[in-house]
Amino acid sequence: MSDASEPSGPPPPIKTPCIKVCVVDGESGLCMGCYRQLSEVAGWARLSDEERAAIMAELPSRRSRIRPEKLAMFG
Repeated sequence: MSDASEPSGPPPPIKTPCIKVCVVDGESGLCMGCYRQLSEVAGWARLSDEERAAIMAELPSRRSRIRPEKLAMFG
């Protein structure tokens, strides 16, 4: 008989916008791969699902804070 307090497997993976391009733009302070701030990257695992979802919803609009010529090097 299984103990109900035992985990049934590994926890589900945490959703992340990370694309493994970890270069921080000095002007905006945003990662040029995912558009998060360093503090958001560092604390990502400690945020709630709701906090992560709110940040992820905001990321597309942050792209405009990085000069286009800088982003051009990433395709």
